This record gives sequence, C-alpha cells and structure tokens, in this order.
Amino acid sequence: MWMITNVLLCSFVVVVAPDEVDVMPDRPYLRVEFNEPATLECCYSTKVKPLNFEWFKRVQAYNITTDPEMVNYTDRVTKEQQNEHELFCGLLRFKSVEVNDTGLYQCKLNKSSVLTHGTFLQVHKPLEKTINLSETTKNKILTAEGILLLLCVLLPATTLLCQSKKLSDLERKNVRKEEENIYQGLNLDDCSATYDQIERSQAHGPYQDVCNIIEEEEEIQLEKP
Repeated sequence: MWMITNVLLCSFVVVVAPDEVDVMPDRPYLRVEFNEPATLECCYSTKVKPLNFEWFKRVQAYNITTDPEMVNYTDRVTKEQQNEHELFCGLLRFKSVEVNDTGLYQCKLNKSSVLTHGTFLQVHKPLEKTINLSETTKNKILTAEGILLLLCVLLPATTLLCQSKKLSDLERKNVRKEEENIYQGLNLDDCSATYDQIERSQAHGPYQDVCNIIEEEEEIQLEKP
C-alpha cells in the first residue's frame, strides 16, 4: 500500500510540475557588432521557487549543426538570473563578443532533457576603412572633383567654338580669293568701252534712225587709228 501511494505521489508531481512552469518564447535572432556587449535571455514564469538553468551552444559547420555543448563561463561570458514577480529570466552576458561566439544558444531548465528554441547570435565585423579621411578632407576632395567635372565640360565646348570661328574665317577668305580670281585678266579699257556702248544703246532706245546709226558708225570708224 505504501509503495502504491509513493508511485501515485510521484506521478502527480511529474504531471503537475510542468504545468507550474510556463516557458516564454526566445528571441530568434540577435546580430551584434564585433567587440560589443550582448545579452541573451531565457525567461519563464512559475509560482514556485526559481529553477536552475544552463546555457548550451550549437555551431553550424559544413552545412551540419553540431550537438549542443555547454557554454564555458569565463570573465567575459557570465550567466545571471533576474526575477520580476512570477517572471524569471536566465541571462547570458557577453562583455565583448568575438567571431567565435556566433551560434545558436539554448537554455535548459532544472537539468531537464528539453531545450528551449534558443537565440541565434551572429557576430559581424564592420568594413575597415582602407584610407581614414576626415570630413574636411572629404569635402575638399568633393570640391576638387566638382571643379574638374566643370572643366571637363567647359574645355571641349570652348575648343569647338574656337574651331568653328576658324572655319568661318577660312570660308570668308576663300570667298574673297574667288572674287579676286574672277576679275583677274580682265582689261579695264575693254570693260569701259563695252559699258559705254551699253549706255548709248539704252540712251537711244530700241528704235533708232538709220541715219543716226550710219553717222555713229562713221564716227566710230573715224576714231579708229
């Protein structure tokens, strides 16, 4: 009878104990910059006294996740516990994270075989500056780039304008030379005599007397040597 009572009491404890602890969901992801502090939480609510907890870490290597290993607590990595009314939190604090700290951290309560969903901690390094320049130097470089860009736009435009001016001047000179070549080899005396004949024909009109024409021809003949 005593054995049966003990078995019933143990089964009652096993059934009731899980109902007294309500595990809160973990933060799924945390991204922290290299050499910065970080804190992971494993929270639960219970009406009984706080439970013991341990932190475990899983590392992914070659597309395979390793088995959980217990976190090695040091001066840099410590665990703490905080409580507020019926809410208790197990904390894993990193004073300054390193690249090797990247992994999935899970919490185990009261040495049970059940682990929480855990939080994946990712440690990243910021891009290092190849050339460390001050803001004033950057502003000077930007100003110089703007001036160079302006010169690259203005210089081709001015050269094109100068070339077009030269071409127009050459065209004008060629036109003048062609005009001078037209009048080269002409006798001015012949031109003046032809011009006088044209003027006389216009002065007499289209109808002239035969006598006048004969007289003019005689006069013209007299003028010849």
